[in-house]
Amino acid sequence: MSVLLAGCDFSSSPGPRKPIVMAIGHLQRGRVHLDALEAVPTLRGYADWLTVDRAWVCGFDFPFGLPRELVEHLGWPLQWQACMRHYASLSRADIRQAFAAFCDARPVGGKFAHRATDGPAGSSPSMKWVNPPVAFMMHAGVPPLIESGVHLPGLHAPEDRPPQAARVALEAYPALLARELLGPNGARRSYKSDDVAKQSADRLIARKDMLTALESGQTRLGLRVRLSHAQRDALVDDARGDRLDALLCLAQAAWAQLQHEQGHPRYGLPADMDPLEGWIVSA
Repeated sequence: MSVLLAGCDFSSSPGPRKPIVMAIGHLQRGRVHLDALEAVPTLRGYADWLTVDRAWVCGFDFPFGLPRELVEHLGWPLQWQACMRHYASLSRADIRQAFAAFCDARPVGGKFAHRATDGPAGSSPSMKWVNPPVAFMMHAGVPPLIESGVHLPGLHAPEDRPPQAARVALEAYPALLARELLGPNGARRSYKSDDVAKQSADRLIARKDMLTALESGQTRLGLRVRLSHAQRDALVDDARGDRLDALLCLAQAAWAQLQHEQGHPRYGLPADMDPLEGWIVSA
């Protein structure tokens, strides 16, 4: 039986109107089959999902680590799990104050510290607390991963690595795949908006183009996504893009699972990745 694959479009403050979205699927003959889209309206429900007794590989759309430069400057622990436990102990106000003070002391154009993965992934600094508030997403999303005992490739200390990992959590980034799917102008085309006034026909067309490219395997991941007509309609109709982002995370998790099946010990993550900062899968 194939391993369950999943992609998580995360929210640090989920609710019925904007839940956490889980795209559930599996690999079969080189194709990613979408089995279901699940809405998780609470952080408690998210934590419960992580602990269900089943094997899975999931890509989560939030950063797993902070820039080493920032952590060293703040004097926080330099081992990943200790750093994240310290981070979880702080309030959002504490985090905002510490990060803002760091930025205020730096020159214009270099306010934020970056992780090594930000360059190849084109990702926002994981210390950003606004637009998007990925620092708070990490604050809400990572501690349940630790508490649930999932395997986090490349981030565990050697003695923490389980001999057999049944539940594998990877940092995903849907924008990395989205830019590729949208073609040469992908960095400038938008496919989603939380603002109803900006949910335009152009963005709807962009979502359709992305799904067509996914279904035909027009990405460097070398995978095709299999969708039913109803699933395609649901993905196109979601103007916020949460369902589509979850699907993109699912595709990245599927790529990682293929790397694992081909003998890669870290699900495609670089052997020399920084074990404090983490790495975005497929970057």
